Amino acid sequence: MSQNKKYYYLVKFQYLGFRYHGWQVQPNVKTVQKMVERTLSFVFKHTNFKVLGASRTDMMVSANESAFELFVDEEINEDDLKGRLNKSLPSDIRVLSIQKVDASFNVIQDSKEKEYTYLFSFGEKIHPFCSPFMLGVFGNLDIELMQLGAKLFEGNHNFQRYAYKPSENTVFERGIISCEITENIELTASFFPKKSYMFKVKGNGFLRYQIRLMMGILFQLGKGEVTLDFIKDTLRNPNSNTLKELAPASGLTLNSLSFN
Repeated sequence: MSQNKKYYYLVKFQYLGFRYHGWQVQPNVKTVQKMVERTLSFVFKHTNFKVLGASRTDMMVSANESAFELFVDEEINEDDLKGRLNKSLPSDIRVLSIQKVDASFNVIQDSKEKEYTYLFSFGEKIHPFCSPFMLGVFGNLDIELMQLGAKLFEGNHNFQRYAYKPSENTVFERGIISCEITENIELTASFFPKKSYMFKVKGNGFLRYQIRLMMGILFQLGKGEVTLDFIKDTLRNPNSNTLKELAPASGLTLNSLSFN
């Protein structure tokens, strides 16, 4: 076997992000990537591998389905590695599948669809156990108005006002495939409030903090602080003034990720 031969694997996995400082490795903090690489080192008994994440989730953001590409110098048994990783990973990270791919595959550049969800409720204070999963909003929200507002994001728009600290090369034109607010029936628990809601948005790519800024403006809409026309204006007349209302991270989940 040639020493230069490389093998490539697409690893789909999920995690609860509440105790992590996001995906990407950072000094002196606990991140998902750091835990994954530490576990791979333990399983392989070496560090001769590379991990490339498909999505860089932020601090406290969870993933029901995310992915990373694994580069190694030796062919592996996918099922065996999945079992060994799940045995050794912390309980809040789980591997879903491992699939061999070829050298032309790129987990970042290949076309993919991402679906994010944001859970919230309003009225009474939520049970503390809900904190990793949803936001409890004090006061009332006009859900029907927020549902109308969510639909405004569908289609192709300039999301410059929904971009946090963009670079000079940031592309603000983004396409939203679907965007809606529904009553939450997908994720339930005995300690959840009697009624909660789910903001669900699907697209090919999002700007940093874009979804949390979209959720933030919808909360303002539901509280009567802004109007539907204001949201329309943020999309029709973009400028460099980023919106101020950033929804907390813990309600946000990367729900699914699919490659075309």
